[in-house]
Amino acid sequence: MSSRRLSFVALIALLAVLLMPLAAQKAPNAGYTRHEKMAYVDQATANFVRPGVVVKIQSAAIAKDGTITARYTITDPKGVPLDKDGIVTPGTAPASLICAYIPKGQTQFVSYTTTVLKPSIPGNTNPAQTQAANDSGGVVTTNALGDYTYTFKTKAPANFDATVTHAIGISVRRDLSEFIQQDEWAQIGNDVFNFVPDGSPVKVTRNVVPTAVCNGCHDPLIGHGGSRIAVELCVLCHTPQTINPDTMESQDMPVLIHKIHMGKNLPSVKSGGKYRIWHRGAWSDFSDVGFPSGVDELKTCTVCHQKAPQAGQFATVPTRAACGACHDNVNFATGANHVNLPQVNDNQCVQCHQPKGAEFDASITGAHVVSTRSTQLGGLNFAITKVDAKAGQKPTVTFTVTDTAGNALDITKLDFLNLIIAGPTTDYNGYVSEDVRKAPIAGGQFVYTFTAALPGTAKGSYAVGIEGYRNTTINPNTVNSAVVRDVGFNKVFYFSVDGSKVAARRQVVSQALCASCHDKLMLHGGIRQNVEYCIVCHNPTVDDSGMRKTGDIPESINFKTLIHKIHTGSDLTTDFTVMGHGNSVNNYNDVGYVGDRRDCTKCHLAGTYDLPLADGLINQPTPRDWLKVQGPATAACLSCHTTKAAASHAQTMTSSTLGEACDACHGPNAEASVDKVHAR
Repeated sequence: MSSRRLSFVALIALLAVLLMPLAAQKAPNAGYTRHEKMAYVDQATANFVRPGVVVKIQSAAIAKDGTITARYTITDPKGVPLDKDGIVTPGTAPASLICAYIPKGQTQFVSYTTTVLKPSIPGNTNPAQTQAANDSGGVVTTNALGDYTYTFKTKAPANFDATVTHAIGISVRRDLSEFIQQDEWAQIGNDVFNFVPDGSPVKVTRNVVPTAVCNGCHDPLIGHGGSRIAVELCVLCHTPQTINPDTMESQDMPVLIHKIHMGKNLPSVKSGGKYRIWHRGAWSDFSDVGFPSGVDELKTCTVCHQKAPQAGQFATVPTRAACGACHDNVNFATGANHVNLPQVNDNQCVQCHQPKGAEFDASITGAHVVSTRSTQLGGLNFAITKVDAKAGQKPTVTFTVTDTAGNALDITKLDFLNLIIAGPTTDYNGYVSEDVRKAPIAGGQFVYTFTAALPGTAKGSYAVGIEGYRNTTINPNTVNSAVVRDVGFNKVFYFSVDGSKVAARRQVVSQALCASCHDKLMLHGGIRQNVEYCIVCHNPTVDDSGMRKTGDIPESINFKTLIHKIHTGSDLTTDFTVMGHGNSVNNYNDVGYVGDRRDCTKCHLAGTYDLPLADGLINQPTPRDWLKVQGPATAACLSCHTTKAAASHAQTMTSSTLGEACDACHGPNAEASVDKVHAR
């Protein structure tokens, strides 16, 4: 065969390869969702490994001589017993256990199992501290495959109270690194077993904040390298007896968690201090933590204290430790910053701090009222009832403004009231905002005609939104007097400019999903609260140039770029600073997202982050990024994946004539689908 013939055959073979569709990914393995890594391993490995671990304490006892025993089982999620030594089943699964009790008349645990820690900071002369800890040196007996009894080395003291609640906590870490690559926390099991040694029923437990509430933000909650994933276990170690020897700070759960979540808003931090936790020579600094619900919402204790039998304990059982953790400028020994009232114990707290009272008084709920939620506010409610608009004409909007009682308000007395219009709803392209406080009344409603006309080329559907507030003085003539913005919730109204069927803007995220962490969105001074409204302004054409000095390169503030980059925060590889109103400089490179950014469903509605994207989306100028103009898919991805290599990849896969080719590799059935590369 001639060399020319061989070359021709080779060319045909090469063309065949190039023209083949990219390999489609196989259907997810049975029993796994498309968001799990195990969905994409070969079926044989999945069937053999059966990842995950479930640990359950079946019984516990304390003998008269103080010997503590606990019987527990370890299985995979399907209930198949696991060998702790990893011989019969894949992966070792060692357990660590702790035993604690609640003293009579108290509400917190005290651990029998302890360890002594010395300061880890060189030169620190603080005394060693006895802390709650896992038991060490106990004996494990195998009853059957996956069924074990642990006998603690630690014994209960001779005078232990057999009539009070005791608890055994357990953590099991299954090591499957030999077989699969999966997040470590996915192979952790925790359990807590409450019992009374004398056999009587358990009447006293501790359940103030459940794990499920923590996971509303943390997704999932992981502590100590991932081995602690249940609050019910955390409270057995993080007790009043646990003091950090490096700082002599309490590591008690209410103190620790309150301080971490207060972070940069701690009085001690605001005055120049730091809140750092040392552990075995390394420290974690929580001084810059910003609570996602905002400064005011730090007062809303029920953001965390909910859905538990003792969730209301923050109001009914105030303590110096719990309250002083947030209000850490109070000196209870001297009474400083506590109206000069020293408190040597917690017995008198409830005398002044009753569970409920009037707004802004000394009661627990009263003192924690958020001013913007005060019942003294009359309320502001908007409704857009009609829009008359055609291409090239000035839109006329009919709307109402009432208070909570339904009374019509005089809008000329409001401090701010604007209508905003943008379109098309396929992807907003610019916007116009106008003050409407002088709108005339017609038939009991306000009617406003914009001074700006719609483009002559306008087609399809557009949107009108409304925002506004009135300043109201609450607690007048008192020391708690304050001027508060009484803000209305933004409403959005869709309309057609050409007689076609009205089409709302696509919904990508939901208000409820944002609220799972942020509780109540209050942006731009509180006047922007509705995500559906936010995207009207934060569209692909908008940047912060209006807030920058002449000549400064602007930053895109398109919603997907803004939100992705803010939540990526400290993982960004490039600077992300947005200039705001009042010459504010807003840098987000230190934001620590407490969830897992691979879990797109934490914010996104199902199916809204997949490729291909909807039709009609427009390109986005991004002058401060590697690529100065980005297609809609590129802009979404590069706002999390900010490396130069990622930008180069996106540029390579974008044609100047045909656009983005992202879904060729990252589409729903492609080998590198969005779900697969984000699987956990």
